[in-house]
Amino acid sequence: MPLLTLSLGSNRQADHHIRTALDALQARFGAMTTSSVFESKAVGFDGSNFLNMVVAVDTESALGEVSAYIKALEDEHGRARGGARFSPRTLDIDILTYGDCVGDCDGIVLPRPEITENAYVLWPMSQVCGDWRDPHSGQSYATLWRQYDKSRQSLWPIDFDWQGRRISSACSI
Repeated sequence: MPLLTLSLGSNRQADHHIRTALDALQARFGAMTTSSVFESKAVGFDGSNFLNMVVAVDTESALGEVSAYIKALEDEHGRARGGARFSPRTLDIDILTYGDCVGDCDGIVLPRPEITENAYVLWPMSQVCGDWRDPHSGQSYATLWRQYDKSRQSLWPIDFDWQGRRISSACSI
């Protein structure tokens, strides 16, 4: 069964959208491994801060099915499509990895380049799959995070509760 990793982000009613997305993902895929929830400044535009995290799930679903489900889930959360690439989002979910797929897999570039480019993806990815190796550099995601120039993006963990339990703590990192 392939391990699927997803990044979740929101800067419009972010607490609500992240929680309800986690509920939907759990209902669809079952048990999940979750990173801390991070707050970061908007990248590429002036806007409210984002909440971001990464989740990992085992899935029997084909990549195309996962992609269609993710798009439908974003749409259910009021995702406006066709606007500027860098703009406010109710819910943005990106497929980061799917098993050992590398390159163009069903029209999706995997692993997603944003993993190593953006702190708000790399830091949570290093928590969820720190020992995994990026196929392009050969380095683990934990190593890539340690080497990342942290002055490039402002990012910090926050307290975040989901389903009555704390899944993220501002002072745990």
